[in-house]
Amino acid sequence: MTHIWQGLRSGEWLTAARMRGYSLILLALFTLVFAGWIAASDRLIDRNGRPIGTDFVNVYAAGALTWQGRAADAYSPKLQRAAEEALFEGRRLPFYGWHYPPFFFAVAVLVAALPYIWGLAAWLIASLAAYLAVMRAILPRPETWLVAAAFPAVLVNIGHGQNGFLTAALFGGAMLWLDRRPWLAGVLIGLLAYKPQFGVLIPIALVVSGRWRTIGAATATVAVLVAVSFAAMGSGIWQAFFDSMNFTQTIILEQGATGWHKIQSVFAAARMWDASIQTAYAAQAALFAVLAATLAWLWHSDAAFDLKIAALAVASLLATPYVMDYDLMVLAVAIGFFARHGLRQGFRDFEISLLAAAWIAPLLSRIIADATGAPLGLMVLLALYGAVLRRAAQDRADITIAARGVAQA
Repeated sequence: MTHIWQGLRSGEWLTAARMRGYSLILLALFTLVFAGWIAASDRLIDRNGRPIGTDFVNVYAAGALTWQGRAADAYSPKLQRAAEEALFEGRRLPFYGWHYPPFFFAVAVLVAALPYIWGLAAWLIASLAAYLAVMRAILPRPETWLVAAAFPAVLVNIGHGQNGFLTAALFGGAMLWLDRRPWLAGVLIGLLAYKPQFGVLIPIALVVSGRWRTIGAATATVAVLVAVSFAAMGSGIWQAFFDSMNFTQTIILEQGATGWHKIQSVFAAARMWDASIQTAYAAQAALFAVLAATLAWLWHSDAAFDLKIAALAVASLLATPYVMDYDLMVLAVAIGFFARHGLRQGFRDFEISLLAAAWIAPLLSRIIADATGAPLGLMVLLALYGAVLRRAAQDRADITIAARGVAQA
């Protein structure tokens, strides 16, 4: 038992060979799962009555409605559902709502220009390539491709035909370019507005660190996106979007139509444990306040830039009440930057084991939450955020001690 504990503390158990082996095993399992899923489907409907790509149906249907000149109908649950079922010859399907701002219709229109299965394939391949390229740029090491591709959130994201690859690519790309190309970083942050819940803490980090060019570029990008959507679809599309937000908040979030075990937030955990809506919001607000204060401190400090980014990535996931397990793709960015710092400066106790736990968590979070009510994804996010703050404080303390030693000498 002592040996196991010491191994977890040092992280020596996670050798390069094991890391490659675990990744290859998971990739092989992913391939078998997807092959079996598709082979067992009937005209792209699986054995559970869900379409291949599940959530992608809402994007494709919204694009089809736009081609028909009926984009605003995507924000009506009744009309959107009819459009989704029309894609599969009127077969009854679970409802996959369209909750995105109007400028995301640009993606929907592009994928809907292709047959459904090819639109799904193009969407996943293009966004996966962007994600892998960003991860390789964060950690330019031979094993990065393999470990990043085998990250279990990849399986979840592909299974749902979701946008986690794009979110991670935009977030990670923005952080990579923040120092070298602040305007480009701002453009990427502006594009991230298609998932606005993940951008609420970014302005705090940018303001306290005085990154005004990035702020300007992000603001201009959002303004252009809004203006183009107005020009292309008229003001009515935005009214339809705002009208639909009540459905999104009450049915999807507050009543948990998606399933509490799939949502990785404090709000969802509280609701899963039968807390009232008011109590759940209070818990989420309290966590947000702590995140905002600690991020402001960290980004205003002289802590390592890699740790600042890792903290911002994790905090962006923790800050919103609506974060799905496929959104944990952003966790790959946090793991990548934290690992980069550790590889340069050395790892401290339990950091390697914690990073490994964060890497595997998306594979288990939904299963464990559903079976036991324990929000594994949330717990791992909180632990990783605490570890990043602790590492930043320890590094600063070491620098202070070293400086005092030099002065005394």
